[in-house]
Amino acid sequence: MATRVIIVRHGQSVYNTQQIIQGRCDESVLTETGLTEAHKVGVTLSKLNFDAVYSSPLQRAKQTAEVICSYSPNSVGLQFEDNLMEIDLPLWEKLRKSDVVEKFPEEYRCWKQRPHEFHMVIPTPEGSREHFPVLALHQQAQQFWQEILPRHQGQTILIVAHNGINRCLISTALGIPPARYHSIRQSNCCINVLNFIGGWGEQVQLESLNQTSHLGDALPTLQAKQKGLRLLLVRHGETEWNRASRFQGQIDVPLNENGRQQGAKAAEFLKEVPINFAVSSPMLRPKETAELILKHHPHVPLELQDALLEISHGLWEGKLEAEINEEYADLLLQWKEAPETVQMPEGENLQQVLERAVACWDEMVKSAADSATELKTGIVVAHDAINKVILCYILGLGPESFWNMKQGNGAVSVIDYPQGGEQPPVLQAMNITTHLSGGVLDQTAAGAL
Repeated sequence: MATRVIIVRHGQSVYNTQQIIQGRCDESVLTETGLTEAHKVGVTLSKLNFDAVYSSPLQRAKQTAEVICSYSPNSVGLQFEDNLMEIDLPLWEKLRKSDVVEKFPEEYRCWKQRPHEFHMVIPTPEGSREHFPVLALHQQAQQFWQEILPRHQGQTILIVAHNGINRCLISTALGIPPARYHSIRQSNCCINVLNFIGGWGEQVQLESLNQTSHLGDALPTLQAKQKGLRLLLVRHGETEWNRASRFQGQIDVPLNENGRQQGAKAAEFLKEVPINFAVSSPMLRPKETAELILKHHPHVPLELQDALLEISHGLWEGKLEAEINEEYADLLLQWKEAPETVQMPEGENLQQVLERAVACWDEMVKSAADSATELKTGIVVAHDAINKVILCYILGLGPESFWNMKQGNGAVSVIDYPQGGEQPPVLQAMNITTHLSGGVLDQTAAGAL
């Protein structure tokens, strides 16, 4: 049984509103908005039974955790962990961001562009020491997992902490390198879901990232006057073969009735989002999903891209997992444990899928971002395997991390390129399914690809 971990960032704080760098300074507390956000999280999580709740001891996280716990159906003691404290930026704490940019231009540029190399020289009684904040925070997050996971195998736990440490908790669990520190967004009082299949170092699945629907924001908010590109990556709605766990691959299976309803719900979810362009795999299930979404955007043409076709499972296509297991038991087990090593019989391997999907993705990004004088938003509707390899690529991961990414039928992920196509993207949110079930957990079919 998996260990489910819900990770929440604290609510809006006084220093957040003033654009002051907080770090481990404990002067900042929640604003009225932050308290309201915490109550909304409490209501949203009130149906879940937590076996343990851990919080950073800093006031803004502690206040948020106490509010959430007041809604819990079962009484679980709140435990404070120093390993959940925010990133340590001693030379910048209590400075306005604008002042840091002005006073430390080279250091700030390194912080934004090469966070794994960013360091501070801290005065000490003996002289000075070099401090690498992001690398230290990664080590801190890993230590937290190694200490906590053995205590809660098969249980559900809640973590309430901060922007930076949350990023590192997610990154260390999935193997995302420190260089991608800024590639993960954490909004105030967002909800993330991780599923650890075993202990530390074993398989872990990112079920969702930076959910904000419970706060009234369908998608993570844009920065003021943000330019560049926003891409909404959508998985097609359910098919009968998804429901039956039958491998479909490149067999052109249409949506079932539930899949059409999921497409319609995704369409309603994205109804108010200005969409400038739309791209889809040419197969029936994503194409129909895209067409349902575009009913609310009738002036946007749909471009079909063969490079976004689902993975070819070759001789496995059309078969149930039990049928495949009879003939390819060893290969099926290999597919579950080391998918990057599998060559599908008369089909593809994941590296081939990644190369064609990423080439198509990069071309879309280059074309749209280079011509953008203001924010452009596009939707890309594709398949489970295609979406997963694209998400791995965005986070600096290879096909060996394929199973780390969850993609529910009708789910929406949000990827921003705020600095244009030449700079690394930001995964603003992943696998949003709240528009389908109303809850924070993905309830879509867990069927075959």
